Amino acid sequence: MKQILEFLILLGLVKAKKNFEIMASGIKKFEIIGLVEVMDEKGLEKLVDNLEKVSNKKWAYHISPYAVGTDGYKEYYGYVYQKDKVKFLGSEGFYPDPGNKLIREPYAANFKIDNFDFTFVLIHSIFGKKESQRRAEAFQFDDIYKYFQEKDSKENDIIIAGDFNLPANDESFQQLMDIPDNIIYAIDPTIKTTIGSKGFANSYDNFFISLKYTKEFTGVSGAIDITNGNYIDTRKNVSDHLPIFMKVLTGEDDD
Repeated sequence: MKQILEFLILLGLVKAKKNFEIMASGIKKFEIIGLVEVMDEKGLEKLVDNLEKVSNKKWAYHISPYAVGTDGYKEYYGYVYQKDKVKFLGSEGFYPDPGNKLIREPYAANFKIDNFDFTFVLIHSIFGKKESQRRAEAFQFDDIYKYFQEKDSKENDIIIAGDFNLPANDESFQQLMDIPDNIIYAIDPTIKTTIGSKGFANSYDNFFISLKYTKEFTGVSGAIDITNGNYIDTRKNVSDHLPIFMKVLTGEDDD
């Protein structure tokens, strides 16, 4: 069976002043990358340009049709992927967020790699002034999952990924875990994924998947240290998050 590393990198403000060469060098071996905190389309264009330089492969990108957030701060979601390995199947759009309970509506797009097709949902949860605000958003994850799961009866592989601003084992995600689809988080929450000024800080970034449907998951996942011990410089010039990844088999699809 063929294998692929499915990859989410959280690039904390993807815009022109960031060091895209370092970013690209750290992610060039992966086939598909989901991004949050994308400030504008030029950031994705620069990332693709640098990926093509460091990998000698052709890359493409998809960006959400508009930015979401508050009047004072909005961001896009984005995906970059290798053109010869990944097929973009179209957007599923934004989660409608009934009741306006989320600061940034999640966004989803469909992809196919070999025989494995899936819906890739990106989320950047609120940080806020209180942990209770983060937990209030985490309580909505079961509805987010159900929405995208029910949107396409032919596609059951729903992968939710992003910056949750809470560890994935927080009790506020229990409603999601209680859905009878055997939902798990892919990365051990003891693994730190955010970068502080003196080291790694929190395990806020993760994937949620259903083992009932996404049987292709190999159990291999983690975070990649791109700091070289230079935490302050990495936070300033690259990102305040480590890239996280999960590995799936792509030779078969069980939808």
